[in-house]
Amino acid sequence: MKKTILVCGLIAGIIVSVFMVTSAAMCYKSEDFDGSIVLGYASMLLAFSLIFVGVKNYRDKFSNGNVSFGKAFTIGLYITLIASTVYVIVWLFDYYIFVPDFMEKYAAHVIRQSQAEGLTGAEMQQKVAEMDGYKEMYKSPIMIILFTYLEILPVGLVVSLLSALILKRTPTQQMSA
Repeated sequence: MKKTILVCGLIAGIIVSVFMVTSAAMCYKSEDFDGSIVLGYASMLLAFSLIFVGVKNYRDKFSNGNVSFGKAFTIGLYITLIASTVYVIVWLFDYYIFVPDFMEKYAAHVIRQSQAEGLTGAEMQQKVAEMDGYKEMYKSPIMIILFTYLEILPVGLVVSLLSALILKRTPTQQMSA
């Protein structure tokens, strides 16, 4: 089981990290961040499909075709934690080495977008203050880590929950099916 969790977690982490680095590089160069959010979450769903694979593999190969909801969710949670940690580590390297002014460019994009949407003077001041707050928080590695985990962990938890619900099977369910 540990090998299944580790392999699925690492592969999921690599998949989502490759998409993230590619997307960040494209956004960084073009300063257009709009499509990257959709691509980012789609890549997370693709990567976290390995949760389903890992739980099913455990159920079918190591648990005689049975797995409780709790055990399935735990497997999904561990895969999520491994993949998310890979994602966070890769973002830290990417951010500090290749795109150290990423937050500056992102904040400028959000402000330009707000201007295009026609925000009033007071609303624009509020948006600028909000983005300045994010830029300030992003100066702390701890905050970068927390924000990055907050991007990916909820997606993995939802996929873990759904996988556990779909794949759970007790011995009595197996006999009646």
